[in-house]
Amino acid sequence: MFSETKKNKTSTNQNEQNRIAAGTLITGEISGKGCFRIEGTLEGSLKTPGKVVISEGGLINGSLECENADIEGSFKGKLFVKGTLSLRAQANIEGEVIAAKLAVEPGAVFNATCEMNAGVKPLKKENEKRSA
Repeated sequence: MFSETKKNKTSTNQNEQNRIAAGTLITGEISGKGCFRIEGTLEGSLKTPGKVVISEGGLINGSLECENADIEGSFKGKLFVKGTLSLRAQANIEGEVIAAKLAVEPGAVFNATCEMNAGVKPLKKENEKRSA
């Protein structure tokens, strides 16, 4: 019975949502298995196999690696999306983008280099680029 409870808890992790509330500033590296909603500011990196939503007023300044992303706020840095990147009308994107699919609403600001393909590979960290 204990193993069944543990198995069920593990299988629901990707459906759980993590939230960085408006007015919150986090500096550093975040990794998790669930989805994330960013209403505040993240200065650093976020890596998750789930979906990331950057709400209007939210900001990530750094790097983001996720399955799907829905952006209404701002992003500056390196963005790697294995699935679909959706930019809402209020979105403001600057930097480097690698995504399999891209959807952009009229009004979104997209000042980034963009590479699109179905077999996207994760972004290399600066140290990996130098040693390669």
